[in-house]
Amino acid sequence: MPVSLDSLSGISTLVIAGFCGAHVLAFAVLSIWAGRDLRVIASSLDQFTRSLRHRSILEGTAGLADQIQAFLADVREVLDNPKAVEERRSLLDRIKVLDEKRGYLNSLSFETAWNVARTMIEAYPLAGVLGTILAIGSALAGDASTGDASAVSVIVARFGDAIWSTFAGLTAAILLMFLSSILEPRFARLTESRANVRDVIARAKRELTVSGEKPE
Repeated sequence: MPVSLDSLSGISTLVIAGFCGAHVLAFAVLSIWAGRDLRVIASSLDQFTRSLRHRSILEGTAGLADQIQAFLADVREVLDNPKAVEERRSLLDRIKVLDEKRGYLNSLSFETAWNVARTMIEAYPLAGVLGTILAIGSALAGDASTGDASAVSVIVARFGDAIWSTFAGLTAAILLMFLSSILEPRFARLTESRANVRDVIARAKRELTVSGEKPE
């Protein structure tokens, strides 16, 4: 038992650091994933609104989420104008093409991964405390076969492991919280864009179909 505790307390800091590195990599993957989904949505809406006479094209420095909102504003403008018969007819025709690629609106996998990555940040301080407990437990477990002086020296030796474990857990949590705060607005915009696209497409299908503007 003492050997097991010694091993666990000795590697606890390295384990926390390893998981932190994997967590940073997970955030990098989520960032790439979000960027890809934003590009797909923007590209689909670009094709969807290509036939509109007055179409918003923002500068290259504008973000993809802003471009998506501009495209959606163009669609809403057509839907609010019953006199734009040709454009409304074209939108209804292009909705069929858009429906064939609705996979870009599926957000459950991304949102689940993002929620797990964000929630698990809270585990690092607890992991640091656990490493501290293991280090102290290892020192106390070795007290059975040693004298008081030896026990004190073992506890002092293990105290370094306890401090480093706590330090690693808190540092990892702070680092990941900072990284999460940078990425969260982008991920929130992606979720918001998906919801807005769903609403606009549903409105377009409902209003254009009910109005009887079938493509010729």
